[in-house]
Amino acid sequence: MYIDEIQISININMMLLNRAIETAINTYLQSADYKIFFIWGPRRSGKTTLLKKISTSRNIPIFNFDLVSEHEKFIPQKEILTKLAHECPIILIDEIQNYPQATLALKILHDEFAVKIIATGSSELRQKGADFDTLTGRFTENYCLPFSIFEIADNISIPSYQQTAFHQQLLTQLQTFGAYPEVYLNYQKPESVNINLLQNILDTYVLKDIINIYDLKNTQLAKDILTKIALQIGSEVSLREIANSLQANVTTVANYIEIFIKNYILIPLPSFKTNLRRAVSENRKLYFYDLGIRNILIKDFRDLNLRPDKGSLFENFIVSELEKKRKNLNLKYDFYFYREYSGQEVDLVLADYHKRYTSVEIKTTPHQKIKDVFPLPHTFKTIDSNTYIDQLNDLLPTATPHIPLDKTKKSA
Repeated sequence: MYIDEIQISININMMLLNRAIETAINTYLQSADYKIFFIWGPRRSGKTTLLKKISTSRNIPIFNFDLVSEHEKFIPQKEILTKLAHECPIILIDEIQNYPQATLALKILHDEFAVKIIATGSSELRQKGADFDTLTGRFTENYCLPFSIFEIADNISIPSYQQTAFHQQLLTQLQTFGAYPEVYLNYQKPESVNINLLQNILDTYVLKDIINIYDLKNTQLAKDILTKIALQIGSEVSLREIANSLQANVTTVANYIEIFIKNYILIPLPSFKTNLRRAVSENRKLYFYDLGIRNILIKDFRDLNLRPDKGSLFENFIVSELEKKRKNLNLKYDFYFYREYSGQEVDLVLADYHKRYTSVEIKTTPHQKIKDVFPLPHTFKTIDSNTYIDQLNDLLPTATPHIPLDKTKKSA
C-alpha cells in the first residue's frame, strides 16, 4: 500500500513543519541565556527554513553569509557592533562557515552586549586568519538534520487503523529515497523527480560545496571514496583497502572521510574495546545520515525485496535514526559495534555516561535466533522491521518522552 493510498495528511508547506530543534530554540529565546546558539547540519536539511520561521514571527532580518556584502556588518569595530546590537537584539546568521572571521565579532557581541545569536552552518568553523576566535565557553551546539522518523510522525495526521501500513510504507520510503525535507515532501511525485533532487543534492552540496569549503583538489576522488563506503555499509571499513583500490594515499582517504563525518554525511561507528582480549577490530563502520544519498551514489532504487543489500539498508536506517535522535535531543550516549576473534558480533552497543550498556541486534525479520555475545553486564534488545517504531522509541530514554506514535494528531 502506497502512502497516497493511505490518505494521510502531511504538511506540504515547509514553514509549517515542526522540527525537533524548535523546542530548544524557543526555550533559548525566552531564557536569560546569551550563549551563541549554533545549529549544525548538512545543506538542504531545513536550517534556513528554521531561521525564516523565526524571522517571520519576530520581524527580524537574516544575515546570509553566502553573500560577501553581509560580512562587513560583522567587522569587529565597536561602532559597527553597537549599532548592530541596538538594531537587532536577536541576530540570525545563515551559513556561518562562509565567514569564520566573524567569530571575533560574535565574541564581542556575546561579551559586551545583551544580544541573542542563532547561527546555522553546514560544516565546522575552520580557522582562517588571525581574526578567528574559538569562542570557548560562549556557545552551545545544536542540530538540524534530515527528517527523523519522530519528526515525520509529529507532522502527520493518520488514523490508528492505518498506522501499521503507514509505518511499513514509511520504512520503505526512507530506505529508498531518504529524508531530506524536499525529497520527502515530493515522494508522491514521479520517481524521476526524487532521483533528480538527490543527484542535485549530491553534486551541488555534498560534493561541490564541501570541496570548495575545504579547498580539496579532487572531486572525483571524494565521490569515489563515498561510493566505496556506500557499497560496504554494515561492514568494517579499511582505509588501506579503499586507498589501494583507488590508487590514492591512505592519509588523503582518511582526511576526506573525516571531512564527510564533520559535514553530517557519514556516521562513524567505532569498535567497542574492553580489557578482554577477545575484541579485535581496529576499523570503524561507516553509515550514511541519509540513505537517499547512499542510493544515488550506487544508482540503485530497486524494490527493496529485489536488493541483496536489504539487511544493510535496514541496519543503516536504524543507526541513522538513533544518531538523529541522539543529536536532536542532546542525549549523552556513545555508539559502538563489537566483534570477537571468533567472528561473532554485536550490531550496535549503546553506552550512557554511567557506563550502562545496551546490546542491540538489528534484523530485517523477527524471531531470528540471536546469540548475545557482549561480555559486560548489559541490557539486550532487538530491532526488526515489523515493530521498529516501538523499538526505536524505547531506545535512548529521554527526560521528555516522544509523543506516542499511535496517537492521532491534528495537522497544522
